Amino acid sequence: MNLALWIAAGLLAAVALAGGVSKTFVPREKLAAAHGGGWTEDVGGGFVKTLGVLELLAALGLVLPAALGIAPVLVSVTAVCWILLMAGAMITHGRLGESKFVALNLIYLALAAFIAWGRFGPESFTG
Repeated sequence: MNLALWIAAGLLAAVALAGGVSKTFVPREKLAAAHGGGWTEDVGGGFVKTLGVLELLAALGLVLPAALGIAPVLVSVTAVCWILLMAGAMITHGRLGESKFVALNLIYLALAAFIAWGRFGPESFTG
């Protein structure tokens, strides 16, 4: 179980890192032209960059606290925050009729829920 949770956290951290880098450093106009990036046309550039920074922090928060042994409960907290972020992403993509992205966000949400459940519960770092 511990290995499965580490793998899930690593996969989700990679997703968060990729999303965070693109939202933080790629111009909003270029993101809007990409498949699934149409939502960026309706929001400000600062909002997109803020989401990017949050995703970069999530990438760190899903792995580093446990790897370094410093406040490892932050892994669980980060996973819960990712669940909320994915719920918002699902609503946004759903409003735009992008069902493939809703499904993908649901997978990410499920991974985060697994991590939160596992790290708050049977495989917490406190024991």
